[in-house]
Order: sequence, then C-alpha cells, then structure tokens
Amino acid sequence: MTTPRPKLALIAGGGDIPALIRDACIAEGRPLYIAALNGFCPASTVTGVDHDWFDLPQVGRLLKALKQAGAAEVCLCGSVSKPDFATLKPDWRGALLLPKLLKAALQGDDAILRVVLDTFEQDGFRIVGIDSLMQGLLVAERQYGQLAPVGAAVSNLQLAIGAAHALGAADRGQAAVAAGGSVVGLEDAAGTDALLARMATLPAARGGVLAKCVKPQQDRRVDLPTIGVTTVENAAAAGLAGIAVEAGAALLVDPVATAAAADRLGLFVVGFRNG
Repeated sequence: MTTPRPKLALIAGGGDIPALIRDACIAEGRPLYIAALNGFCPASTVTGVDHDWFDLPQVGRLLKALKQAGAAEVCLCGSVSKPDFATLKPDWRGALLLPKLLKAALQGDDAILRVVLDTFEQDGFRIVGIDSLMQGLLVAERQYGQLAPVGAAVSNLQLAIGAAHALGAADRGQAAVAAGGSVVGLEDAAGTDALLARMATLPAARGGVLAKCVKPQQDRRVDLPTIGVTTVENAAAAGLAGIAVEAGAALLVDPVATAAAADRLGLFVVGFRNG
C-alpha cells in the first residue's frame, strides 16, 4: 500500500512552473494548496484548486493559511521581482520580519531568500525544491535542437560561463553574455529578460552567447536558473548565436517547445557541466 504524499503548498509567483507543478500534483492525486502572490501569479494557475491570494508582506496571514490548509511541505516557485521595501505594508508578522529582510538585502538576494526559508522552517514546514517535484524540468548535459556551438561561439561560451559563475559568487545575478571575445553584458536584479533587452540595443552583442549558472553558494531549493521559449525568443531578438545553461542545476520549461523555437530561430541551446 502506497503511503500518501504530504499536502504540498505552492507559494506561486509568475511564469509557467507553478501551473506545471499543479498539473503534476493533480495527475498523481497529491493534495495541493496554492498561496498565489498578487501581482505575479496568473489567475489561470489557481483555477479549480484550493487557494488564496496574498500580498508579499502578509507573512502572518500566509503562515496561518498554510497551517489551516494542512500543508506539510512548501515549494517557492514562479517569478517574483524584488519589492521596494519602503512601500510595503506588512501585517504584524511581516513587520517583525522586515528588519531582518532589510539587513539581508544589503548582502544580496540569497540572504533574503535564506530569511524567508528560515521563517517557513521555524513554523514547522519542510521546504522542497522544484527539482525534487519535477525532475523532468532539470537541464541535461546535452544539445537541445539541431544546432551546436561552433567556431567563435565556443570561446564566447567559455567566457560567458566564467562571467556568470563569478557574478553568482558575488550574489549579483546568474547570467552573462559574451561576444567577440569579450563579456558584454551581466544580469542584474531586473533578470535575464531585461539583460537580453539591453543586449538587443548593443551591436557588440550580436553573435554572442548567453550563459546561465546556479550561484555556487545558493540554497538550491529556490531560485534555480530557468529558461524556456521566451528566453530563446529574446536571445534571438538580441542577435545571439545561442544559450548555454548549467546541467543538473537549472530548469528548462517545455524542452520540446524550447528546442523547436531554437531550431526555428537559428540558435543553439545546450546544457553544460560547470567545473
């Protein structure tokens, strides 16, 4: 007799991943509750599923709702931009947490996430990573699509990987672009799509390579590098030759569609092992 899986709560932001996890839970009959974040989570993600809506600083209300829902495990998934702490209107639990978050913000995103994870764990919840729920989303060490890096793209790829790794070690981002034998772009708090939008206005970036790496010091249960069809489309709009993502430490949303987009737009997409 199979032991029932504990009830899972998704703290759901934007993008496709929360809905993919939702569908997987429904398919296996796993009990699920979604705490949808206002301004980030699409309404379609929670349709027909036990859920409530929350603003980011409603920490006390969120923890109370998770307990009332009977959740034992929590997964933070989906995209959420860093808030302007000066504009937040927290509840009492959020107000107690705010000084820790402000202090952590001076250290970087990983420090902020550590405070958030500690808060859930101190209230008795077990944090689970997206990769443990959806192993099929993990990037493999292989080529996606028909194209592979050749010529100058190979050396640019190595440059971009090195820059992304150094950027992550400094807790400043996960992605870098190299072109023409130089690093021409680094990700910041605005994210990869914003980086690619900047590259689209930079002629020196044409023919370059985007690399995304996990931060070496980060807690891998949250904030893994993620790419998908939109990343490929944005890279193509920037005139890049391809994308390299760290295998076993990054997520690829819909590998089939992503590979098809890469072939259609003439880019390579590869998973690589760092080190």
